[in-house]
Amino acid sequence: MRQAAVHDFIAIGLGPFNLSLACLAEPVDGLNGAFLEQRAGFDWHPGMLLDGAGMQTPFLADLVSLADPTSRFSFLNYLKQQGRLYPFYIRENFFPLRAEFNDYCQWAARQLPSIHFQRRVERIDWQDGVYRLSVRHGGEMETWLAHKLVLGTGTVPSLPACCDGLGERVIHSADYLANKLRLQMQPSITVLGSGQSAAEIYFDLLQDIDRFGYRLDWITRSPRFYPLEYTKLTLEMTSPEYIDYFHALPTARRDRLIESQKGLYKGINRTLIDQIFDLLYQKRLQGGCDTRLMTNTALTACRDHGGRAGLTLDLLQCEQQQAFSLDTARLVAATGYEYRQPACLAGIEDRLRRDAQGRLDVTRDYAVDSAGREIFVQNVGLYSHGLATPDLGMACYRNACLLRALTGREIYPVETRIAFQTFGVPDARLPQDHACLA
Repeated sequence: MRQAAVHDFIAIGLGPFNLSLACLAEPVDGLNGAFLEQRAGFDWHPGMLLDGAGMQTPFLADLVSLADPTSRFSFLNYLKQQGRLYPFYIRENFFPLRAEFNDYCQWAARQLPSIHFQRRVERIDWQDGVYRLSVRHGGEMETWLAHKLVLGTGTVPSLPACCDGLGERVIHSADYLANKLRLQMQPSITVLGSGQSAAEIYFDLLQDIDRFGYRLDWITRSPRFYPLEYTKLTLEMTSPEYIDYFHALPTARRDRLIESQKGLYKGINRTLIDQIFDLLYQKRLQGGCDTRLMTNTALTACRDHGGRAGLTLDLLQCEQQQAFSLDTARLVAATGYEYRQPACLAGIEDRLRRDAQGRLDVTRDYAVDSAGREIFVQNVGLYSHGLATPDLGMACYRNACLLRALTGREIYPVETRIAFQTFGVPDARLPQDHACLA
């Protein structure tokens, strides 16, 4: 059993958000932090690293630049070290390729001694004034100690409940690339979902439809294929001012708001929508292909064929309120991700704050412990902090806030005002409930 020195903080999980924190914490004198990740290395959505797929945030939304433009962990320095800075400049595209961003993150992770891979945190306890982490490393257990914690375990793939128990006939988009060739050997494929991942998979499969000869359907319950809202004033809804405004609203109103704002962070890149249309147009010119796009269509049940290969999808056309069925060999569910609280937190449950719905009650400064200064979260709190929560562009802002909370001093300037808009009543408290807001 390994007995470690007491760290100032330990961060659990290594997605882009905690990797950003590791990069920003690295040059801070006197700060002793550690990052524990159960995987063998950094890999960001490997199942969706499609050829040519681009990021939806520009290169400035890297791991460090919006907090420290001089950091050696910047995307531009990565390009320089790889000999690609001038080609990236000539490319004249602010949006890196997704595989390129993943490689950049791996490049940064390799330089950080604070990151420890193949460490699975199995239990956390509060003992003698510190957090005691029981960590599995291979076949051995280690003990790690910390004064504070940062939870960055991220989200997990979410499938519709009706798809449980259907095995390899239902594939989540997170596993798409690993299953792509097997999918293409099937007579029919259905893509379910309305966001960027669904669009990328449909476009990828559409390009090969003539070569393999499968039928390809794309189903979404959304009324249309919504483009990602990327206008400048809308982007201000990820600003510190909007976070302040959103966080101060009553919980029920926040929940209604975020439900109505899905198109602002779950939409499809406009360029990709145009590429899909142009490819469909081209294929129709060449004689057509066996494909359908169905909006306003909800999946209500998913059934096997009683021992035969394939599935029957029970569907509802939401506006016409008419039910119908569709047979398909394979279903690709681009149905998003959900947060699940890590089981290792059970030992410190009495130290966590909860809201009325049992969710982690996230303070404005991203703390979830009862004292508000010991346990912090990454990418938790869409319901408390709004659109900025999953936005890579706000990672540096949140990590600047976290480092201020972890150290008691402002390591990187924390912006408080960047928006041109005023979101609440100027210089006044928010109004009481009115019918238009209820």
